[in-house]
Amino acid sequence: MTRSAPKSRKTPNRRSRKPTSSRHRPIRKRFSFLRPPWPRPAWGIWIRSFAKWSATAGVWAAIAALLVTGWYAGDLPDVDAALSTTRRPTVTLIAADGSEMLSVGDLYGMPVTLSDLPISLPRAVMATEDRRFYDHFGIDIIGLARALWVNLRAGRVVQGGSTITQQVAKNLFLTPERTIKRKVKELLLALWLEHKFTKDQILSLYLNRVYLGAGTYGVDAATRKYFGRSTSRLTTWQAAMLAGLLKAPSRYNPLANPRRAEARTRQVLDNMVAAGYLTEDQAEAAERRRGGRTAAAPGTALRYFTDWVLEQVSDYVSPAGRDLVVRTTFRPDLQAVAAKALQATLAESGQADNMRQGALVALSPDGAVRAMVGGRDYSRSQFNRATQAYRQPGSAFKPFVYLAALEAGYTPETTITDGPITVDGWTPRNFDRHHRGPLTLQDALAASVNTVAVSLSEDVGRGRVVQVARRLGITTPVKPTPSVALGAGEVSLLELTSAYAPFANGGLGAWPYGIEEIRTRSGQVLYRRSGNGPGRIISPGTVADMNRMLARVVATGTGRKAVLGDRPAAGKTGTSQEFRDAWFVGYTADLVAGVWLGNDDGTSMRKVTGGGHPAHTWKVFMSQAHEGTPPTPLPGVGLRALQDSRS
Repeated sequence: MTRSAPKSRKTPNRRSRKPTSSRHRPIRKRFSFLRPPWPRPAWGIWIRSFAKWSATAGVWAAIAALLVTGWYAGDLPDVDAALSTTRRPTVTLIAADGSEMLSVGDLYGMPVTLSDLPISLPRAVMATEDRRFYDHFGIDIIGLARALWVNLRAGRVVQGGSTITQQVAKNLFLTPERTIKRKVKELLLALWLEHKFTKDQILSLYLNRVYLGAGTYGVDAATRKYFGRSTSRLTTWQAAMLAGLLKAPSRYNPLANPRRAEARTRQVLDNMVAAGYLTEDQAEAAERRRGGRTAAAPGTALRYFTDWVLEQVSDYVSPAGRDLVVRTTFRPDLQAVAAKALQATLAESGQADNMRQGALVALSPDGAVRAMVGGRDYSRSQFNRATQAYRQPGSAFKPFVYLAALEAGYTPETTITDGPITVDGWTPRNFDRHHRGPLTLQDALAASVNTVAVSLSEDVGRGRVVQVARRLGITTPVKPTPSVALGAGEVSLLELTSAYAPFANGGLGAWPYGIEEIRTRSGQVLYRRSGNGPGRIISPGTVADMNRMLARVVATGTGRKAVLGDRPAAGKTGTSQEFRDAWFVGYTADLVAGVWLGNDDGTSMRKVTGGGHPAHTWKVFMSQAHEGTPPTPLPGVGLRALQDSRS
């Protein structure tokens, strides 16, 4: 019996599959046995998503960077204009002896190339500012990373990553503002510079235009300013000092801070050793062979004079972008003596007598200002008490009263009574509160009798006294009040001193001046002083009478502390009310000088009079100023007449 074929079994819930050869089976099916039996992990999905979105973000970041670059690139400065940038004209002041006093403005030296410089200078700069200068493309990635790491560890900005190329871009084309916009521009310009110029050209451009302190731009100007030589003669020590200035030109200025500059220079030498440019022995040798001392910084005392002169330059010429050389009347030797004399007085007696400030000015008889000390310490106060302070001159104003009287017909021997006088309800008193009775004019002036001066002023007319003062050079308004005879008006030390100059020069008007000549640096003369003022303003006979009277003030009167031995001298003391101001103004045939002592706030001194500290200070200054100069008679007064007046 034939058995029928068994019925096929159907597996429930399983689909029938067509037989398929293994070679046509999908790969995922063929290797399905390699799959783990657990579900697919989530991090795989995250990785793919992160990669996709990172790529998308990168594309958009690149697009944004291109847009930002295009935006800032369109706002870049005119490179050609920046490379030919203008500068402030330089004004150089020269003393009467030919020495340079001061230079103000932007000082640029001659352009130099690397071949003009000793190799130590560019090496010192690179060792300090950018050791991989010749290896990077304008931006030092390694330096930026190092600076970032150092700053992060310190928690503040202690190190920068700018290259020399970036500094050129910043210094020449951009402002020093700290913004992202400026930094982007700096990077773009650095890349442009690297494309446009060679490394040597960029380094030369940097050395020619970088600011190095004291108003100097470029290594040539700085070398001449600090060392008085050309760049080709720089020593290694001097090259390191210049490189050290790049970090902080004002802080490491060798003129203002020599000790700080030396410490910085040693640090630069250490940098050169670390960079492989020097050995330890060569660095030590460089310190031993410094190449002479750095030029000395100008003393601050002369700044009162230089400030006064600089304010006047534009009144004579217009700089018009030109460098100017101004030859002045200033004498450094007299300035040193004047500053020393005033400082000595204030140091010895200032505290005890409540006398905190002073001023001294000296002129030749024609009005040329030779020395000017406008205060105790210029570094603490730039206010010039010789030209800017207006104070009551007291009895130092009386020579104008007596000159008006002589021109009205009085003589030195004319007798006038010292007694009580009242004018418009005002009764002046003498300093010693006593009256002497009949006195000659010369005796009354020598003793500085107040009542006689007021009587003379009222007799000749106050208006005439004011006119005489103006004729001799008092420019400040002086009111013709009864007290004008006692110096109740206000004057400056410079104008009061110059008003005595006609007595010293024989009666010629003298206007104070400090500029002799102004020329360009190439030698073209723009201004040269000619003429000697307004001419004769006092007759010779009257000058002789005034000189005899003022000589007696010094010989036997209130100015006895100003006696200069056998040298003829004349002058007048002055003390304002309540001892607020003390003056002495005097002269020889060669020099006129005035001294003021007091306080800026007008507080009273402790009974300091013009015949005390001011007269003594004047004597100290004039004695040293006339050393080696033979005695010269005052105009109209012979030596014998002077000796007779003293007896």
